[in-house]
Amino acid sequence: MTRQAWIIVICGVVIVMIGGGLRQSFGVFLRPVALDLEIGRQLFGLVIAAQALIYGVSQPAAGLLADRYGSIRVILAGVVLYAAGLWMASFSTNSFDLFISLGVLVGLGLSGPTQVLVLGVVSKVVPNERRSLVFGTVIASTSLGMFFFVPGVQSLLDSVGWRETFIILALMIAVLPVFTIGLRTGGAIVQPSGPAQSLREAIGEAGSHSGYVLLTAGFFVCGFHVTFIGTHLPAFLIDNGVSSTAAAYSLGLIGLCNVAGAYIFGALGDRFSKKNLLSLIYFARAVLMGLVLIVPINDVTALIFGVFMGLLWLATVPLTSGIVAQVFGTRYFSMLFGVVMMSHQFGSFAGAWLGGYIYDTTGTYDLMWVASVGVGLLATALHWPIREQPLARLTQETA
Repeated sequence: MTRQAWIIVICGVVIVMIGGGLRQSFGVFLRPVALDLEIGRQLFGLVIAAQALIYGVSQPAAGLLADRYGSIRVILAGVVLYAAGLWMASFSTNSFDLFISLGVLVGLGLSGPTQVLVLGVVSKVVPNERRSLVFGTVIASTSLGMFFFVPGVQSLLDSVGWRETFIILALMIAVLPVFTIGLRTGGAIVQPSGPAQSLREAIGEAGSHSGYVLLTAGFFVCGFHVTFIGTHLPAFLIDNGVSSTAAAYSLGLIGLCNVAGAYIFGALGDRFSKKNLLSLIYFARAVLMGLVLIVPINDVTALIFGVFMGLLWLATVPLTSGIVAQVFGTRYFSMLFGVVMMSHQFGSFAGAWLGGYIYDTTGTYDLMWVASVGVGLLATALHWPIREQPLARLTQETA
């Protein structure tokens, strides 16, 4: 890799760490915002679900625009919407205000300074034999941000309140344009030498590939898991007698340990079958979430859960995105992975909303943990038959 390629990777890591890391902190707002606005957990979960859905639906379009006109412009537009949404959220007086700000605006904004577009830039400057490891490094930065921001946001909530905390987060997002300067690829792009392909051909090719369909379906489960946990875990733990500090650190530990998990599975993805590793991750998640229903919940077990879930948290992303780049090449990577990411966000919608609905209906999250185990086992089966060999037209490509 060239010096310029490393600069791109480093700037991408910072952008994803802040943009993606702050997004993982919204779960700690559930209790104070729901109590203050008197909206219930289901409505707050619906706001986060809408945010995830809008993020997902807008991702293919953002990826297509990035592939055609460059990622930097799209990232900058996302930063503006992201910061504006957080700022407006601080003035919310009801669930509709929160839906427009934290749901719609932040959801649209997330299509910019988060992993899909940054991975799109990185994929064009990193050779295939190192792509999974570098993707893992970028994804790990989201979780590193999560580790720092979740406890930090909880401290801000305890000291200044949720409205002022949203304003501070908006100001943090507003500094991201500085780092987009380093994303200029210039002559660092690893040029593909295979035949040119139109957008229509790329869409048709992916849609007819069974592995792409299965990968897209499986990524729904990833979104279901991480958004349910990210939105509802702190409240679930506090409901079971865990201190608010330990609950925040449990979520933060998920981020910290995923730094190792994403890096390790990213490195393994360069040596072993990515789809088999994905099956392993989803099976391990199912086992771990099943244990939540058996093991007593306290401060210690909450932190242990954070450690093990962290190792599995976003370790799916470098492997999933790596399969997309490996099978189809990088020419339309942002758009193709954007579609896969859209499925992830449909799962996020289901995880955030259904968790709140089940709690408000039954007074407990038990059924949601059971559902999480079930879809985890389903994802294990879905990834096993995926064909991950590069397509024949890529045999002459170097990217």
